[in-house]
Amino acid sequence: MQTLLDLKLLTTFVRAAHSGTLSATALQVGRTQSTVSMQIQRLEDALGQTLFHRSGSGVTLTGSGERFLGYAERILKLHDEAVFAFSDRGLRGSMVFGCPEDYLIAFFPALLKSFGTIYPDVEIKVVSAPTPELHKMLRARQIDLALVSVANPDGEPDIARTEQLAWVGAKPTLDLHDFGTGIGTGIGNTISDGSGAGDSPTTARTIPLALPASNALDHKAACDAIEAVQIPYKISYASSSLTGLIAVARSGLAISVMMQKAVPNDLYILKAPLPALPKLGLKVIAGEGTQNPATTAFADHVKNMLPFL
Repeated sequence: MQTLLDLKLLTTFVRAAHSGTLSATALQVGRTQSTVSMQIQRLEDALGQTLFHRSGSGVTLTGSGERFLGYAERILKLHDEAVFAFSDRGLRGSMVFGCPEDYLIAFFPALLKSFGTIYPDVEIKVVSAPTPELHKMLRARQIDLALVSVANPDGEPDIARTEQLAWVGAKPTLDLHDFGTGIGTGIGNTISDGSGAGDSPTTARTIPLALPASNALDHKAACDAIEAVQIPYKISYASSSLTGLIAVARSGLAISVMMQKAVPNDLYILKAPLPALPKLGLKVIAGEGTQNPATTAFADHVKNMLPFL
């Protein structure tokens, strides 16, 4: 009897091949890890081939798995194209979309609601991560599409929108912040090495910063700007969680940097003597080999809607 391949099993296999772990695959396909393991075993039994080497750190493709991956990807892509071309029920499909947390909070309720109204049968799973991590996930095909930040967006093609970065604090001006005892009231002219060592408490005020993780564009932009004007600073808190950065800023123990549109109403945008911060571009990019009618439609929707949100 001829073997018939289950599209759900193929989807799970492709996700596992690109993610390298069953836990990540389970998140992407909306199943438990044990169910993912059973689905892969069922596919291997149907083919009579071992597709993965399994270890405590994850899964890697066998030689048979490497050969089968290309077939599985082509089958899934052709399936989506056929359904889109001949279905009278409209666009269908699924994707994994990556986005930094601040963009997710600021833009995606409106984007998802408007897209879902037009294409209710498209399933979108969302992964939140900083831009450098999103690029890695796209290369590994762990996500299909991403909205990423671009430094120096002037002249960059396909920028959907630009956003101003802002210094954020619990009080209206920097001078009103009390960052603790032992710190003077004047702004010094010495660049801090991040530790505060060498700053004179009577002549320099070391500014504690709460910044995104060190690989984030916001982090580099903040450090470059404050060093350029020789204001001493120290990084008191670093996290890829926007919620964490907002909590620290609300405490008054440090000031933070975030997209201006993401600043909560109870926090303040700080100006001089802090330096101006740059703008970041927002750009939609797709992973190689992951394009299908659903991802193309969502990418176009994001590009068209972002300038008006």
